Amino acid sequence: MSPSLNNIVSSLQRSGPLINSLIVALTISGQHLCSSSTFTCPCQVGKNFYYGSAFLMFPALILLIAGYALRNQTWTLTSEYCCSCGPSYRTISPREQRLACLRFFSITGRALVAPLTWLAVTLLRGTSYECAASEFASVDHYPEFENVTESKREELLAGFPCYSSAPIDVSLARDEVTLQHRFQSQMLGWILITLATIAYLVSRCVARCCSPLTPLQHHYWTNHLQNERELFEQAAEEHSRLVVRGRIKKLFGFIPGSEDVEHIRIPSSQDWREIQVPSLLCMGDSPQGQHYSFLGDKVVEDKEEDKPEGIELKP
Repeated sequence: MSPSLNNIVSSLQRSGPLINSLIVALTISGQHLCSSSTFTCPCQVGKNFYYGSAFLMFPALILLIAGYALRNQTWTLTSEYCCSCGPSYRTISPREQRLACLRFFSITGRALVAPLTWLAVTLLRGTSYECAASEFASVDHYPEFENVTESKREELLAGFPCYSSAPIDVSLARDEVTLQHRFQSQMLGWILITLATIAYLVSRCVARCCSPLTPLQHHYWTNHLQNERELFEQAAEEHSRLVVRGRIKKLFGFIPGSEDVEHIRIPSSQDWREIQVPSLLCMGDSPQGQHYSFLGDKVVEDKEEDKPEGIELKP
């Protein structure tokens, strides 16, 4: 990736409102696509409610889980404060706890953008709510339903979302019930949008009031975390590349792409047995300098005499 593209991606990641706007736009597009291509009310007794509710809630739940899972800060926060394999001697100060809470609320706020957008847009469209609520409509004041049995009434109400399923003599009741359900659904959508906006403003105010940092310190801390992550990724990539190049050279006698190849080493049978089963990377404080990788179950950097001898071919 070119430096200019890296700068663009970095600036986009730091722009919270722009990312939120992009998430909202993608969610609205996905909801419109799903509603127009996949949503079809079954119009059957006992199925409308479950189908309409599932279309309303399940995608929102999936988006919420994805919002947490796709954030690197979620796993960073989990590793730092919740992982049991962390150093037991490390104590967390009250300021660190408050900062961790602020980071968790920030992650939650970003994760809620997509599911709340899905719920609001779905309610504003009204089709899923109309399907789910069709069986519970009150039609006692319509004369067409006075001499209708209970089972027949349930069947007629379940067919209201499907215009072709309703008889002509109940078309007036069907249209009024449909308008009523659309009205209720859109009202719930606007109420949700209003509550989400108020909650966002209140959470921002509470976060700034309870934050142990001043606005300038918070800005510096945010940039510090971003720069630390970027520099760490660059250093980790370069460091791992250098370590792997050294191990590749010890295993095969040369590094791919090198022009000064003095000899080629054929790995021994023991070498191949060691690299057949990959193991984890050891990050302990052992002074022996032991490392675990895909190129050997245990590679001891300072003890070359323990390494089985292979066959070297000099060109």
